[in-house]
Amino acid sequence: MQLKLKLTVVAAIAAVAGMASAQEQVVKIGHVAPVSGAQAHYGKDNENGARMAVEDLNAQGVTIGGKKIKFELQGEDDAADPKQGTAAAQKLCDSKVAGVVGHLNSGTTIPAAKVYNDCGIPHITGAATNPNLTKPGYKTTHRIIATDNSLGAGLAAYAAETLKLKTVAVVDDRTAYGQGVADVFKKVAQAKGMKVVDEQFTHDKATDFMAILTAIKAKKPDAIFFGGMDPQAGPMLRQMEQLGMADVKYFGGDGVCTSEIAKLAAGAKTLTNVICAEGGASLAKMPGGMEWKKRYDAKYPGQFQVYSPYTYDATMLLVDAMKRANSVDPKVYTPEIRKSNFKGVTASIAFEDNGEMKNPAITLYKYVDGKKTPLN
Repeated sequence: MQLKLKLTVVAAIAAVAGMASAQEQVVKIGHVAPVSGAQAHYGKDNENGARMAVEDLNAQGVTIGGKKIKFELQGEDDAADPKQGTAAAQKLCDSKVAGVVGHLNSGTTIPAAKVYNDCGIPHITGAATNPNLTKPGYKTTHRIIATDNSLGAGLAAYAAETLKLKTVAVVDDRTAYGQGVADVFKKVAQAKGMKVVDEQFTHDKATDFMAILTAIKAKKPDAIFFGGMDPQAGPMLRQMEQLGMADVKYFGGDGVCTSEIAKLAAGAKTLTNVICAEGGASLAKMPGGMEWKKRYDAKYPGQFQVYSPYTYDATMLLVDAMKRANSVDPKVYTPEIRKSNFKGVTASIAFEDNGEMKNPAITLYKYVDGKKTPLN
């Protein structure tokens, strides 16, 4: 009799557990960034931010449409290559993810945006800054960071108005991001009375800039603006020092505005001449920045770069829209993203009709004793 009772209790527990697991729904969120190659430090940082959000959401025990949701992150590597970017986007579409956080680079995000639009999956980038991203008007495309129009203009205004610089040489890496931010800087700098004395081009795999820098040195500019990423900026700063260009200011957008650039510059004194811009507030001025960073550093020591607070917020934002729609179906919840009024770690996030963030901040930085330090 006792054995029968025990078996009945065990069976009942198993049945309840079975019902509970049947009520649990797995929802995949995609993330894409370069997690291999020279830009892997950005990509891993981005993925860490999204992964941290997924862990926090699962700890909260989110219920949507009457089901307990278990979120899973599906991370893909685009190696900062546009073709791999569209292939990764298609893979996420085929995997039927509910939404995507990414990509990092404008050159991968812009072509991937069409893939997501065609398969009806929303994506949110907290890193790609080229203004052309939202020009096609896709209802699936969202950005929670300032564009190159703000970054390039902010840097040009600082060069001309605060530092009173007269001449500048402009270099870009021919990517959608590098060329875009350099073009904006150049136009605004010229409008503010600065003279562009030289324009040079490189590519996003280059490490030798001696020929470019020698040509620029002959023009004696007050500053160099570089449109590109830190794997190029670091060696460029070292080579500027070797060529005796220690007094030339060095401007760049968020692509050079990293902790890693101090390592890549390998002790070059020219690092102290760097002035860079990021879309968004400094960590200290973000609503939840410092507290979030403590938790991030405990989980991922020494890996913080730039965008992980934004990928964290982007993940949370997708799920906030799902909750408000009471659905994890992209067709149902995507329209809710544009109606967001989300209090994130980075900012209070609301969108314009085109998927751009309303009133994004920008912050300028310099490097003091190798540490990125906000100027405003």
